[in-house]
Amino acid sequence: MNTIILCAFVAALLPYLSKMPLAIAMNKESKYDNKYPREQQARLTGFGARALAAHQNSFESLIIFGVAIAVVLATQTTNMAIQYLAITHVGARVIYCVMYYINQDLLRSLAWFIATICSFTMIWQSLS
Repeated sequence: MNTIILCAFVAALLPYLSKMPLAIAMNKESKYDNKYPREQQARLTGFGARALAAHQNSFESLIIFGVAIAVVLATQTTNMAIQYLAITHVGARVIYCVMYYINQDLLRSLAWFIATICSFTMIWQSLS
């Protein structure tokens, strides 16, 4: 169960960790605008726009993974397969962000797909 909780913790940190490259891009664009950060983010292009998308998608991904973790814990199905799925999800999400930053769209999409399938598979595995 510790592995599942650790994966949940790391997954919850990812949206905030992915903010760092975004903040760097914002600072390069015209100094970080803490009064109107969303307006500044809307103007970003290139790396900055990709960093923003990675940041936002990290929150979106957390929703389904959070549900998967809740289902796993509620049904007490924290077996090895579930743990590997959780670890794979987190790893794929890290790879997803990196692929976004370096503009590798096909690998990024593959990482997104793997992470998403892992979350749904965790829920499905909890049915048995």
